[in-house]
Amino acid sequence: MKILFVYPQFPVTFWGFKYALKFISKKAASPPLGLLTVAAMVPEDWEKKFIDMNTSRLKDKHLKWADYVFISGMALQRHSARNVVDRCKKFGVPTVAGGSLFTTENSDFDDVNHLFIGEAEETLPQFLADLKNGNPAHIYKQNRFPDITSTPIPLWKIVNKHKYSLMPIQYSRGCPFNCEFCDVTTLNGHQPRSKTKSQIIKELEYLYDWGWRDAVFFVDDNFIGNKKKLKEEILPAIADWMAVKRYPFTFSTQLSIDLADDSELIKLMIKAGFQTVFIGIESPHEASLNECGKYQNTDRQMIDNIRNIHEHGIEVQAGFILGFDNDPESIFVRLTEFIQNTGIITAMVGLLNAPKGSRLYNRLKKEDRLLKRTSGDNTDFSLNFIPRMDHKILLHGYQDVLATIYSPRYYYERIKKFLKEYKPPRLRPIYFRIAHIRALVRSTWHLGFIGKEKLYYWRLLFWSLMKRPILLPAAISFSIQGYHFRRVFETHIRQNIKPGI
Repeated sequence: MKILFVYPQFPVTFWGFKYALKFISKKAASPPLGLLTVAAMVPEDWEKKFIDMNTSRLKDKHLKWADYVFISGMALQRHSARNVVDRCKKFGVPTVAGGSLFTTENSDFDDVNHLFIGEAEETLPQFLADLKNGNPAHIYKQNRFPDITSTPIPLWKIVNKHKYSLMPIQYSRGCPFNCEFCDVTTLNGHQPRSKTKSQIIKELEYLYDWGWRDAVFFVDDNFIGNKKKLKEEILPAIADWMAVKRYPFTFSTQLSIDLADDSELIKLMIKAGFQTVFIGIESPHEASLNECGKYQNTDRQMIDNIRNIHEHGIEVQAGFILGFDNDPESIFVRLTEFIQNTGIITAMVGLLNAPKGSRLYNRLKKEDRLLKRTSGDNTDFSLNFIPRMDHKILLHGYQDVLATIYSPRYYYERIKKFLKEYKPPRLRPIYFRIAHIRALVRSTWHLGFIGKEKLYYWRLLFWSLMKRPILLPAAISFSIQGYHFRRVFETHIRQNIKPGI
């Protein structure tokens, strides 16, 4: 068999970091972990090729070569995935598709030859057996959430690692919380399922032997879903391995705000090499948090929690949502002030949307407030439901928040605030790479000489040199990310505001 693994293209989004990646000559943030894990599960003697449409063109010759095309994707990649399926049909190449897009929207892709709904650890072997016997089914659906202690190491050897800025890895699936707007528990369950420490170390060892020496992102739904196992087994094992290898990686992940309640856990994560965490804060308005079931964020001093994590030595990135039924019209000013006061540099603010499979989707459907399916795009200036707040006020308030927090004045103010609080440990040796030199030269030119932020850029660099010289690389990196956020806002959001809306 000749198998072509295809990952559809993403539109430009805040999370894609398209404009920032150009500074370090990278094409995309990371390759697709799920698709590459599936690639490791098919027979070893089959020929395999991988096309990530975010880094390479999918050419007709690739489709003509293949006996089967395997596709994976998310809602955000819907249009590109549709195009891939249509091209495969044109050349008569059978398709095999799975992932969250095809799980939640399988009825829209009924023309895919073989659809996988849910995770593939138990259903893919059945498909391979059926294929061998000449009678593969149209739909394969998981009957339970599979044990992932037998999940193989992704097939990294078919990837061109030089096109990416980080590599993904997964320790667990599932989240113990039940936020109304989130479809994670529908897709992966409430009970976190995790790999063994042996598995994690083998995966890190493989990346190391493969030659990777940069950022690694744990893609878990909530990395601290099982704190006991993390503290007793996983983090100590990672810390020991990292120390022996002289800290070749920097780690980041997604988790919940209750990390701030556990200083021991924070210290263990730092010792293991974690530098950045993404937290869904959603709103500073308590009624909105209660509305969406984000109870882990209620009844706490959020600003103090974030400062605590920063002072320990981990950067907090955060997601925020506007458009809850309980949001007052004052929410826009209040959210802006909250973001500035926390010093959260990477503040991703989006409009509330209801993904299919979420409790919010089901509630809005009952209330007859659904308008369309969500795009999954955090730069899509629309909602897929009728909000309680006046539509014009919500959209213009959202625009005002983004225009403020991504403006040079406010953005660089947050960088400086964060760097004053941030106290990273000195565990990792300083690694100089050509990409770092390119980033310095390009940022100096684009941000320091021709960019509208040049005054703020030079003030930050000189301040960093004088006050926190060890954090100068971080200051430059944050400046580059800010350029990306402004470009996305100005190019893909602001222009979508129509007069009179």
